[in-house]
Amino acid sequence: MISLRITPKLENQLSFFAKSQDKTRSEVIIQSISEYLQKHSTENTAFELGKDLFGKHSSKKTDISKNRKKYLKEKILNKHAKKRIN
Repeated sequence: MISLRITPKLENQLSFFAKSQDKTRSEVIIQSISEYLQKHSTENTAFELGKDLFGKHSSKKTDISKNRKKYLKEKILNKHAKKRIN
């Protein structure tokens, strides 16, 4: 259950519109909220929304998430190779 306060002018507009649509004011409000949420919500995950940004700016590699094990192995091998030289 939700209560809400609206201006008298908006309440009159709502009443007029509801009557013209042969609906109750509650039906109009419920439909309006549903349409608003549908229009403004997204089904994308946070990753999907930012996947073009993740992992490519600092390393210039765009496939880090897919090939992370390969890159980690290369990094470890290079680190050990440097230690052997020194």
